[in-house]
Amino acid sequence: MKRLSAVLILTLVASAAVAETVSIKGLQVLDETRYHRVESEALGRGYDVLVGLPQNYKESADSTYPTIYILDGGLLYPLLRGYYNYLRNSEEAPAAILVAVSYGSRDFETGNLRGTDYTAPSEEREYYGGAEKFQSFLADELLPFIETEYRSAPEQRVIFGQSLGGQFVLYTAQSQPDLFWGHIASNPALHRNLPLFLELNGETQPGRPQSRLFVGSGSHDEPQFREPAVAWIEHWTSKDDLPWALEAVTLDTHTHFSAPPASFRQGLKWVFEL
Repeated sequence: MKRLSAVLILTLVASAAVAETVSIKGLQVLDETRYHRVESEALGRGYDVLVGLPQNYKESADSTYPTIYILDGGLLYPLLRGYYNYLRNSEEAPAAILVAVSYGSRDFETGNLRGTDYTAPSEEREYYGGAEKFQSFLADELLPFIETEYRSAPEQRVIFGQSLGGQFVLYTAQSQPDLFWGHIASNPALHRNLPLFLELNGETQPGRPQSRLFVGSGSHDEPQFREPAVAWIEHWTSKDDLPWALEAVTLDTHTHFSAPPASFRQGLKWVFEL
């Protein structure tokens, strides 16, 4: 799977220089994928951004669409884009734009900075703590870019993240609950900074519709991830007057790496009330 993802990303990057729309011959579920290189002035580095358009996007010129932002896009976009298009056959997912944010590499040495971008500070890891800056990149640079280039509905932004990406989803939901309308955290990895996530509680803006937060934790996730996730769930589900509607579920039989499709499907169905 990792090898296929790497080949796909390289193909998309190479093709983007000569064509805006990338067609993957024989893989129709990945068609209508567009590539952008988005440079962040605030962070001083860039991201590979893949945009998957809904079917009939060109024909429905007056329609706007919910937009689902996928973290770790270099690995998860091929998996979830194909799965999403398959679910659309039975209308188990809404017509939406998918936006995947990728580093174009799989390790820190070659530029994959997920361990910084997706995390709140931790005394255990000096490279943790870039979530606030990455959140600013999304809010001030990427979201405006997507909503200018595409018919993306600002009131229906959804963010999906797995593991450390799930930590970032919770960080955003808890610090700026109005930035995204929907949040889907899959197996959030809170093993190095759980106490912060039991306290962080941002305020919603008056008059804004309440956002929605789905948390999926695999029953067979590794204990170092599963136990803090359960502690987070028990803490916040016991509270009243939350800044978001909260749905937290155990994904039976799922492990750390098998959970993303299940979280994606169940999260979308709950967020959009399908």
